[in-house]
Amino acid sequence: MGDAQIRPESVHLIVFIIKIMAKVICFRLFLIGFLFLPLLFTAQTTGTPWSLQQCIDYAVKNNLQVRQTEITRETNEVSLTQYRANLLPTLNGNAAHNYNFGRTIDLYTNEFATNLVLSENFSLSSGVVLYNGMQKINTIKQGQYDLLSSKEDVDKMKNDISLNIANAYLQILFNDELLAVAHNQVGISQIQVERTRKLVDAGAQARGNLLQLLAQLATDELSESNAQNQVDLSYLSLVQLLDLDSVGSFSIVKPDLGVPSESLLTMSATQIYTAALQGQPIVKSAEYKLKSYEMQLKIAKGGIAPRLSLNAAIGTGYSGADEQLAGIPTITGYYPNGEITTGAQQVLTPIYSAQTKVTPFNDQLTSNFNRSIGLNLSIPIFNGWQTHTNIEKAKLQLQNADLNLQIQKLQLRKTIQQAYADAHAALIKYQATMKAVDANKESFKYADQKFNVGLLNSFEYDDAKNKLVKAESDLLQAKYDYIFKVKVLDFYQGKPLTL
Repeated sequence: MGDAQIRPESVHLIVFIIKIMAKVICFRLFLIGFLFLPLLFTAQTTGTPWSLQQCIDYAVKNNLQVRQTEITRETNEVSLTQYRANLLPTLNGNAAHNYNFGRTIDLYTNEFATNLVLSENFSLSSGVVLYNGMQKINTIKQGQYDLLSSKEDVDKMKNDISLNIANAYLQILFNDELLAVAHNQVGISQIQVERTRKLVDAGAQARGNLLQLLAQLATDELSESNAQNQVDLSYLSLVQLLDLDSVGSFSIVKPDLGVPSESLLTMSATQIYTAALQGQPIVKSAEYKLKSYEMQLKIAKGGIAPRLSLNAAIGTGYSGADEQLAGIPTITGYYPNGEITTGAQQVLTPIYSAQTKVTPFNDQLTSNFNRSIGLNLSIPIFNGWQTHTNIEKAKLQLQNADLNLQIQKLQLRKTIQQAYADAHAALIKYQATMKAVDANKESFKYADQKFNVGLLNSFEYDDAKNKLVKAESDLLQAKYDYIFKVKVLDFYQGKPLTL
């Protein structure tokens, strides 16, 4: 019948072309393996399969981007500690050791000194701001909101990584099932080749049927190789997300995944959005940032208020010019002072000679000890329009933060609506592909029976088989697409990512 018209040389040519394609693809796979050689042969020292939760926990703990956001949170925590410490009084000590050359007024003798004079000063000073327009209090509040916002940023980063890990994990399961389908098709083709070879040898079928089946077997083996490659690449993707050193013996737990029930989609997109607003870190972070900029505006307005501070200090010092008598003065002579007595005699004034010494260090420290306390009031009147500019900038930053919050809420609403629509579409596609698989299974079963009794040629047989393979592949894709879409909706509802 139709098989009598098949030219063997044409079938041989098809088989030859398919084999060449297989060699080319195998060579490319070899190149890929060579490029990733350091990654593939630095074996991971774990032989135990990883569950989804283990993958997520490991990624969250070791991811460098998560660590960066955690450092930002720690920085805000340190800053908040400093803001609180700014309320405390300051206390500073000062010591000075000086030599003076030339004419100067000595600090402690209040006299002119022209010789080399050694002086030392010691002091303690303290000050505290009593009022500055509540700027310090509002700075503490701003620091608290910044810390809360950075904590939410850390959670957001962890959530993003968890979703990426779940997607990569499901991709491995999907590709693994595709590989099983491809392997099963190779087995079916091998059985048909052996059966047909016996029939051809017995003269019951034309040789063209065998050549056509050999071509189909080569195609199926090529599909199996491609499916294995996709499995390997999906493992590589997950390992890279985990930041592991290599693929090595890494493997995952392969749970028996059932298709989620339709009842999981009973909540509307609006209900899911309402629940997500209460727990999504990206929205909560934007809310805390808005409150932070509210405090920033108050801080800027505080620059208009007077500043009242209390200052106190104690100090003492030593001067090499501070001298005292070393003994009793003696008269060494007299000199006329220009005055005349009533007897017309000049009045003489005695000339004293006295030895002095520098006042001892401890005595000077005691006698020079001083204390001070005072209030300082500073009233801003005009500072180059700086305070007004700061207020206007703070208002604009506050408006921008409010717009950012609205954008995040709007984006979240759109994302949930899209995810909800995708989940419904994935469910409908899954239900449709299930029917397609059932129909193609029956069609292939019927075609297999007809082919075995010689009522169907090899082209029609392969067509029925390829339609079944495509339907099964579509079913797997629809299944995992639906599972992931449902997990995304669960995620927005605050449910943990589990399989």
